[in-house]
Amino acid sequence: MASSSDNHKSNNTALLVIDMQKDFILPDGLMRVDGGQSIVPKVINAVEFARRRGILVIWVVREHDLLGRDVELFRQHLYSGEKAGPTSKGSDGAELVDGLVIKEGDYKVVKTRFSAFFATHLNSFLKTAGINSLVVIGVQTPNCIRQTVFDAVALDYKNVTVIVDATAAATPDVHAANIFDMKNIGVSTPTLEEWCKSHD
Repeated sequence: MASSSDNHKSNNTALLVIDMQKDFILPDGLMRVDGGQSIVPKVINAVEFARRRGILVIWVVREHDLLGRDVELFRQHLYSGEKAGPTSKGSDGAELVDGLVIKEGDYKVVKTRFSAFFATHLNSFLKTAGINSLVVIGVQTPNCIRQTVFDAVALDYKNVTVIVDATAAATPDVHAANIFDMKNIGVSTPTLEEWCKSHD
């Protein structure tokens, strides 16, 4: 049973679920991350555990203009306007994968770059909500996970955690190398089981 101090700790923590959208996760996704599909069960479990513990769940997703006018320059060729580019607003590929649902009390942040903090209101929202600890899951480790985590460290969040088996990259080696780099800037990297036990 959680003590009141544990509950207080949970109230200061947010779980960031990053880019768990069909275009990144499904085999036919337009921007498929090879390791993405294998972590879906762990991401579902992490979200369910967070909700039980009163940890705020924040869904961080990419949604782009159909014409690609808000996309990085190196990706603009993927948006012709004739067919939907990756995670275009309103497209099937922009939806969360099956098993993940935004529920009442959760929060959603739309980004157009790798970091969940870049040109979004996420930082001001977290500060207003009294959040000082972040737990990050999703895809993919060298891009959106890493950039978000490095920004969180730069913004002086007290605790930053990446759940190592609820995040993924194109290959296990790429994943491991980026986890190594994040550990070196003071980020915690537990497994899902270890993280859950630390909140029991």
